[in-house]
Amino acid sequence: MPASDPHHLPEPDEAARAVSEALLAQIAHEIGENDRFLPFRRYMERALYAPGLGYYTAGSHKLGAGGDFTTAPEMSPLFGRCLARQVAQVLGALDGGDILEFGAGTGALAIEVLRALDAMAVLPERYLILELGPELRARQQAALTVLPEPLRERVQWLDSLPPAGSFRGVMLGNEVLDAMPVDVFRWGAEGVLERGVTLDGAALAWTERAAGEALTTAVEDLHATCGHVWPEDYVSELNAHLAPWLYTLAGVLEAGLILLIDYGYPRREYYSPERSRGTLMAYYRHRALDDPLFLPGLVDITAHVDFTAVAEAGADAGLDLLGYTTQAWFLIGCGLDAVFQEAASGDTREQLALASQVRRLTLPGEMGERFQAMALGRGVDVPLMGFSGRDLRGRL
Repeated sequence: MPASDPHHLPEPDEAARAVSEALLAQIAHEIGENDRFLPFRRYMERALYAPGLGYYTAGSHKLGAGGDFTTAPEMSPLFGRCLARQVAQVLGALDGGDILEFGAGTGALAIEVLRALDAMAVLPERYLILELGPELRARQQAALTVLPEPLRERVQWLDSLPPAGSFRGVMLGNEVLDAMPVDVFRWGAEGVLERGVTLDGAALAWTERAAGEALTTAVEDLHATCGHVWPEDYVSELNAHLAPWLYTLAGVLEAGLILLIDYGYPRREYYSPERSRGTLMAYYRHRALDDPLFLPGLVDITAHVDFTAVAEAGADAGLDLLGYTTQAWFLIGCGLDAVFQEAASGDTREQLALASQVRRLTLPGEMGERFQAMALGRGVDVPLMGFSGRDLRGRL
């Protein structure tokens, strides 16, 4: 994977560097307390979510032009307006309900969805946001002041999931799964090895050890089911948090939809022999890095999503697989053409800008095929419009 040269990256300011150094000290202490081996899953958890110091819990500016990456809702209002049509269909089938968004970013998706649902007269009873990052929550609260008071009053921030069996409506997870901590393994002649983090002097460095029984069994099962012969020293990831997370959501969901949009692949494509270095990446100031140990706390760390695993975990939790397709086909099914026509005015520059956004959202070389959409749910008896164009469930 190509990476930016660390010597040519923008320097963090003094406050940001102090945060990173404080987190590094905590991680170094934990490495020392654990025989100089910290499983990568644990490192990623600390780097992203350590209270007050992790990437998503400290005060750095993360999304948009001044941050490290841009998601589809920030890129174009058309994304949220299309998604709102799918939400409206489900809320109509359920005779009402709530929306629960996980990790609402800048609040851009909530704003567009609420505005579009208001225009369709299909508002949720509540728009719930589960956001663990204080800086992002404050940013969302400030952003949503653009909405009229009747819409703002429907928005509530949560610190935890609603009680079991209490939720009816639509749960939204846009670029949520890729931020879950993952195990990293290497498949070699000596068996399954677990990759972790150690110290090389004062710096963080990769290290390995023989994988434990649970990880070894999981990797061997994965190798058998995906049907490939992996080359020597094949490296990839496993998301052990996925199944428990979906099981918990299924317990909360009385009736409705869990809509997940993220970059990823079906299992056979994810674990293909050609993808021999895995999918783990880091992002810093809109630059892709292949070193997730760089500046802990200041760098976003992600891994692609195994959508076959998502479907299997959903089935094990008692959820129905209601749809799976690419982001492009999902948006087209939700009426992207009509949404574009509604948004385009007589201003040629605005039309060109919107057309450029559509290309980024839908072209194969942009987000159109790299991002996938999956719907899991229960008690939803209508064919979902977003999955009406191209059904990819057979690829799972």
